[in-house]
Amino acid sequence: MRIDIITVIPEMLESPLGCSILKRACNKGLAEIHVHNLRDYSTNKHRKVDDYPFGGEAGMVIQVEPVDRCITALKSQRSYDEVIFTAPDGERFTQKTANSLSLLDNIIILCGHYKGIDYRIRQHLITREISVGDYVLTGGELPAAIITDAIVRLIPGAIGDEQSALADSFQDNLLEGPIYTRPAVYNGWEVPPVLLSGHEARIAEWKHQQAVERTQRLRPDLLD
Repeated sequence: MRIDIITVIPEMLESPLGCSILKRACNKGLAEIHVHNLRDYSTNKHRKVDDYPFGGEAGMVIQVEPVDRCITALKSQRSYDEVIFTAPDGERFTQKTANSLSLLDNIIILCGHYKGIDYRIRQHLITREISVGDYVLTGGELPAAIITDAIVRLIPGAIGDEQSALADSFQDNLLEGPIYTRPAVYNGWEVPPVLLSGHEARIAEWKHQQAVERTQRLRPDLLD
């Protein structure tokens, strides 16, 4: 899988994309993550990519030309399954969305910034708009990192124990149940005896019951 991220602040993505599972997946050749500075596609001598909005609103707007030039350059080298824009008013990003995106070959993610982007970009260049929550951030870099992380970790081989990803919260519309590790007793706090029983069927039943209970208590909307 290849993910190309377009941004005006590439340095903001260096740390989250350059360590842990994402770094290992890239080193294994399972994923390619490329960050592109939108300013490199500006025709302005000062590498400016934004301008004032028509209509007199406050703030600055990313121009259509540098975005079009960047996406066109990328598409001239390969085909892309999706061109995603990180927008607070886009569809809600869920585990189901991450699952489907992880099956694709090539993705572009455009990070918004300033007041927003020229709407013609959304009309003519973007194929999907995704939001990571009902709030507004300074830019789309953090959402792009979140989307990338959620996708890449699902690629077979990215995580040492692939079954671990399948048991994550939201995979089956349930929150993950409680988990414990050694020691079995600490400061008088005990691990539930069933987890020490070695009885796989009882353990599986207990985990499912706990997952349902936690979901009913914390996220009943998932059960709907």
